[in-house]
Amino acid sequence: MRAPDFWDRDDAAAKIAAAVLAPLGWLYGATVRWKAQNATPYRARVPVVCIGNISAGGTGKTPVAIAVADAIIAHGKNPFFLTRGYGGRLAGPVVVSKSHTAADVGDEPLLLARKAATVVSRDRCQGAMLAVERGADIIVMDDGHQNFTLAKDLSLVVVDGERGFGNGRVLPAGPLREPVAQGLARADAVIVTGDGSPHLPAFNLPGFEGPVLRAHVAPAAGTDWNGSRVVAFAGIGRPEKLFRTLAGLGAELIDTIAFADHHSYSNQELNHLKARADGAQLVTTEKDYLRIAESDRDGISFLPVIATIEPYGLDRLLDRLGRAR
Repeated sequence: MRAPDFWDRDDAAAKIAAAVLAPLGWLYGATVRWKAQNATPYRARVPVVCIGNISAGGTGKTPVAIAVADAIIAHGKNPFFLTRGYGGRLAGPVVVSKSHTAADVGDEPLLLARKAATVVSRDRCQGAMLAVERGADIIVMDDGHQNFTLAKDLSLVVVDGERGFGNGRVLPAGPLREPVAQGLARADAVIVTGDGSPHLPAFNLPGFEGPVLRAHVAPAAGTDWNGSRVVAFAGIGRPEKLFRTLAGLGAELIDTIAFADHHSYSNQELNHLKARADGAQLVTTEKDYLRIAESDRDGISFLPVIATIEPYGLDRLLDRLGRAR
C-alpha cells in the first residue's frame, strides 16, 4: 500500500482524518499489547537479534539488518537471517536460494541472502529451527518487533531520523504499528537512521532509557551519477529518499515516479517507463530491481546503499548475547 499523505501533513483536513480513524488505531494498538502479554514465545537454541520498527515502512531497516550481520560476521559467528518473506508465495520454512524470485520469497529476502543465509518462514519458530539445523550461530530476525512467537535476546528498533513517528497515531490513523511507549518498552536499543539532530531527531522516546545509536545510510562507494540524465522510480516506503539521494549525487532528474511499497512491476509498466525515459537512464532501488523479472531489467540500473552503525555501541550490544546465553 502507499502511505496516505495525511500521515505527514499538519493541516486541518489531515487532523480531522486522523481523529476520525483514531478509534481504529486504539483497537489496533490494543491487539498488539494483548498479543505481547499473552504470548508464550519459543526460545531458539541460539541467540536471536530482532531488527524491527514501530513505524510502517521507510525506516532503513533492511540496510541496518545487513550492517548488524556484518558486525556479527566480524565477531567470527555465522548469522542467518529469518524473515516472513512479505509479498512472496512461499510460506516456508525454506532457505533462500539463487533459483528463488521475488514472487517466491519477496524482495527483502533476496537482498538479505546476498549477505548471509536467509530463511523465509511465516511461522518464525519453524524458521528458527531450520536456521539452527543448517548451522546458524545467531539468528537475525528481520521485521519481528510485533511478532511474539519467538523469544528475542536483543531487540533493536530502527527509527527514521527525519520522519520520526509521523503524526504519532497508530494505523490506520497514522504510521505506527503500536503506541511508541508500548513498542519502546520492549526495545534494548534504538537505531536512528538518516538526517536529524546528532542528539535526537524531531521526536522523543517516551520512557526509553537505553542506548541510542546513529546509523548512516548512504550510496555504496563508487556510485557516480554526476551529470547523468535520470528517470527515477521506486516502490518503497519512502520513494522520495531515492529521488533526493540521486539529486544529491549530481544526477539531473528528468522525472520521478512513485509506486506503492513492494509494488510488483508488470512488463507493460516497465515498457512504459522505458519509453518515458526517452534516452535518460532508468534508476530504481536495489529492492525494486529484485522485483523486476530478469527479462525486463535491460536498461534499468539500481542505486546500492549501505548502512554504517556506530561500531563501538553496536559491538557492546552484541557482546551482551554471549553473556546472556
